[in-house]
Amino acid sequence: MHKRHFVLAAAIAVTFSTAFAGPLGAPNGKVVLTISGKIGESNSPKGVEFDMAMIEKLPQRTFTTLTPWETKPVQFTGPLLRDVLAAVKAQGTVIKAMALNDFQSAIPVEDAVKFDVVMAHKMDGQPIPVKTKGPLFIVYPLTLNQSCARRCITSVRPGN
Repeated sequence: MHKRHFVLAAAIAVTFSTAFAGPLGAPNGKVVLTISGKIGESNSPKGVEFDMAMIEKLPQRTFTTLTPWETKPVQFTGPLLRDVLAAVKAQGTVIKAMALNDFQSAIPVEDAVKFDVVMAHKMDGQPIPVKTKGPLFIVYPLTLNQSCARRCITSVRPGN
């Protein structure tokens, strides 16, 4: 079973507006994201687990941007990373994101607040396959801010 895993690690609390109404329920489908660390919500012993339906229930954002991996602009759709963090009542200053290929990236929580970073589940209107950075892909609006490209990761690593 593939899970997506984020670890929130930091000592300073960050306050987010709540974008997710009500307590988080348990996932009914395949878990695609697990968030643990300094969070105020939980729906499993591991922290908060999301299936794709739960990700899709969050407010969605779509933008088109150039990326270092594609030759033409790509449209990405998914919840804003700050809304995902708000849904789990995240506190901290750094997100430790782990990709399927074991690549790790430290994403400042400030970036999620300052930029419209999306946890994309669609590219050009289609679900993102694992071989194409999916099923979830954290992407910055790179066309607006090229300096953030080094923080964009390919996908999120399966949990244990």
